[in-house]
Amino acid sequence: MPFPSSVTWKGGTAAPCARVEVTWATAPTPLLRRAAVRFDHRVSALAKSGAVCSLSVRYAPDAGWLTVAAREHYRLEMTGRHATLEADGPAGVLRGLATVLQFRASSDGGVEFPAAVFDDAPRFAWRGIVIDPVRHFLSVTTIERQLDAMELAKLNVLHLHLSDGTAFRVESHRFPRLQQVASHDRYFTQADIRHLVAFAADRGIRVVPEFDVPGHARAILEAYPELAARPETVATGNPNNPALDVTNPRTLAFVKTLFSEMVPLFPDAYFHAGGDEVVASQWTGSPRIAAWMQTHGYRDAAALQAVFTEQVRQVLTSLDRTMIGWDEVMTAPVPRSVAVEVWRASKWTGEATATGHPTIVAAGYYLDLLRPARQSYEVDPFDVKAEGMSAAELAAAQRKHFPHAEAFAMDPQARALDAEQERHVLGGEMPLWTEEVSEPMLDGRLWPRAAAIAERLWSPASVRGVTDMERRLPLVEDELERLGLRTQHERTAMMAGLAGTDVEPVRTLLDMTSPIRNYGINRMAKTAGEALLTWPVAIAVPDNAAALHFNALALAYARGERSVRPELEAVLVKWATNDAAFASVAERSQALMDVRPISRQLSQLASVSLKALRGETDAGWRMDAERLLAGQAEALASCSWNVLPGPGVPPAGGLLIDIVPGVRALVQGVR
Repeated sequence: MPFPSSVTWKGGTAAPCARVEVTWATAPTPLLRRAAVRFDHRVSALAKSGAVCSLSVRYAPDAGWLTVAAREHYRLEMTGRHATLEADGPAGVLRGLATVLQFRASSDGGVEFPAAVFDDAPRFAWRGIVIDPVRHFLSVTTIERQLDAMELAKLNVLHLHLSDGTAFRVESHRFPRLQQVASHDRYFTQADIRHLVAFAADRGIRVVPEFDVPGHARAILEAYPELAARPETVATGNPNNPALDVTNPRTLAFVKTLFSEMVPLFPDAYFHAGGDEVVASQWTGSPRIAAWMQTHGYRDAAALQAVFTEQVRQVLTSLDRTMIGWDEVMTAPVPRSVAVEVWRASKWTGEATATGHPTIVAAGYYLDLLRPARQSYEVDPFDVKAEGMSAAELAAAQRKHFPHAEAFAMDPQARALDAEQERHVLGGEMPLWTEEVSEPMLDGRLWPRAAAIAERLWSPASVRGVTDMERRLPLVEDELERLGLRTQHERTAMMAGLAGTDVEPVRTLLDMTSPIRNYGINRMAKTAGEALLTWPVAIAVPDNAAALHFNALALAYARGERSVRPELEAVLVKWATNDAAFASVAERSQALMDVRPISRQLSQLASVSLKALRGETDAGWRMDAERLLAGQAEALASCSWNVLPGPGVPPAGGLLIDIVPGVRALVQGVR
């Protein structure tokens, strides 16, 4: 994962390799020598036994290295204990090495060399992750860990969101109050940034910075209040609301000086200037700015923002950078050279490409919405109807007087992209906003779902099998854990923080449950605050290997595969009896007591599944099963809408039970 563009299997058995000696048919650069060292360490981490195998590498130079034109195509031929890798450029070498590492023997015997030929290249040139160290700071080591995983998943862009209402996270020599006042004493030094950019480049990953203007500016305004549109809003209310005063000449001068300082730290050709969620009343609600707008003929805030966007674009153009903005920058005409990142709904992909903008698709790939991998996996970057408010949600939003609902609505009349529009789609990014993500949670919130979306951005559009993706997902997760991720380590530590040393009953529950989806966890945080980051809902992950495996077994059993019955029965007995152990542990923590109803429901679902499996004829358990399944459907419905609370009662503690598809298959199979 990602699945290659073309595979030719030659048959025969594959021998495990305990070591893979890399030889160079083309003299390696220092960068590729370092890649070979990483590759050797990773093979050693995956292998316990096996033979010594060889890999011969040949590649061509690439003038487009670390640009959107980088040549990532490679051809990998594996036969017995020898393989050859031919790549169109250094990036292709890195992608080919990642493919070799994914052939790990299930017996832990080492990396396998199956007899096969892979001819592979990405579908999209832009395959990125948005990481947000603003809301909750992330250390250099933690970001390095994500870059290592990104290399293995063939992702090639790290979009670093570095300023927002909460904090400003990069050292500035020109405006030192940004770190002195607005960083809360946690920021990246300029040396840190140079290190991360070099670390990423070694892995064929470009780093694109984002400094959000003119909205999401509270942190900047805490440091430099003279730039505020409405100073009275800086210290109160939503931290995302305060905006820069774009009518003040000092504001543009500030942006120009700041960007001039930041650009040399980030050598990439693209620079993200934000532009999203500017609250119109920040300008129209200021008598001074409103009068200025009237005098100068600006009909609304969008028109004023369009002029500022163009001024920022000119600044970045003078610095030899291409500006990226969130899709709000299209509200008024901006030059086609501005790249648009689509986030509010898929229909904006049609709008952006119709007007000739280079387009990056984030809609449908938001990892902080905690949707399972299958939901994002089914979103194609070209699909203009994949993401957006449903008609029912839109109607509810309009009743609530949600002022921007139309922008988030799905457009059922949206026209499919034509060939010219498709050429404007650079690729996609998966954002993980960290309002409700602490540093120990990061690995589990990003992976393995990021690998599934990486496949959507790399592999041919025809690679769409959700069931097969879910079969492979735990294998990829295990590989990434063996090679450096800390998801399980951090989850165990967080469980111990709630339960002490007796974490197994908690683990059993959390291995079968996932966090509430869409913005449900954000709504919980409004009352829970930072404490939420230690609760079970913070430890739960959107895709659980054990739950996926159970659901697959139950579906197989319902289709008549009776050989899986012993395994099904064993896990159902375990879950049915877990509630008693959980109840004892839960007494140590109110957060665990809050999810005790979910523990009971898991036990009850397991019990009715056992009765179905054993063919009990008593009608009572069927009624219990229908009641339990209806309750789970209501819990899921409560978080099924994109933005608003859905039509249902949220689950206790924000935990959804993930074995429902398997339980339903067993119950219906008996019927």
